[in-house]
Amino acid sequence: MNVRRPHISAVALAAVTALGIGTLSACSSDGAAAGNTDKFDVVASFYPMAYLAEQIGGEHVHVTSLTQPGQEPHDLEISAKQTAQLEESDAALHLKGLQPTVDEAIGQSPVKTKIDAATLTSLEEHGTEAGGHEDEHGEDEHSEDGHAEDEHGHEHTHEGGEDPHIWLDPVKYAEVAEGVGKAFEKADPDHAADYRKNTAALVGTLTDLDKKFETGLADRKTDVFITTHAAFGYLAERYGLTEEAISGLDPESEPSGARVKELQQMAKADGVTTVFYETLVSDRTAKTLAGDAGLETDVLDPLEGITDASRGDDYVQVMEANLKALQTALGAK
Repeated sequence: MNVRRPHISAVALAAVTALGIGTLSACSSDGAAAGNTDKFDVVASFYPMAYLAEQIGGEHVHVTSLTQPGQEPHDLEISAKQTAQLEESDAALHLKGLQPTVDEAIGQSPVKTKIDAATLTSLEEHGTEAGGHEDEHGEDEHSEDGHAEDEHGHEHTHEGGEDPHIWLDPVKYAEVAEGVGKAFEKADPDHAADYRKNTAALVGTLTDLDKKFETGLADRKTDVFITTHAAFGYLAERYGLTEEAISGLDPESEPSGARVKELQQMAKADGVTTVFYETLVSDRTAKTLAGDAGLETDVLDPLEGITDASRGDDYVQVMEANLKALQTALGAK
């Protein structure tokens, strides 16, 4: 669809020619380069953003994801090929704070429509604990400083220490969907009516998912669950749970010995049965902790990408699998 920038640099063109461009959307022909189609061309930073673009755009969009299935989004480095994708696209959809190289590339690109999902809902600070209960002063009883440190004392934070994992809360994700829909309407007004209809349908699906979580977790034996990294803070807060993460917001940071001991004691005191790990990050620490504490292990998928190992083919299916895993771990009836 893009006709505003017919000329790209020789370096970028060579990169595109040599490497090819993979596409995510079934709405477009395989191998078609972003910006060279007759559709509204959207480059999305990673799966949760690409899913929104596809669901809202429908047949009118061609979606290309910068993060490939099975790739850890936090580790993404932008290539020359991907820079060319951005240069030739009609819109870029990302979540500022999750992938710094993506933020920089989109900021420097000439793409006209830049959509930052972080501006479409409210973000909060989460440390290794999230959710839980507040005391009479409104302070979280378990809260730390909202910053996670690795073994070298380096902080892994996002802007203001904010947690970017908003897509794991169906309500916040729906808020983002509404904002993306409005941005698509403005950028591609010829198809605005379809974008409105598709957005409403997606918000309805996410509202139904929210109700499933609310009712499915209503009657449970414990509120506490343990994860490898602090991805589920928004979900925990939404449904009155407490997430205790082995590491902080950075999935690669190693926990201290004191943190491991604290989690073992907490698991016994709070009736925790399961340590959750995820498919894109090593399960070694989770299984070691579980083995030492006599706990089970299971997958709680942060939905940063869909692979053959995922428990479902799309966002909704994997979230429903997450709900089942939480129900089992928390003793929900």
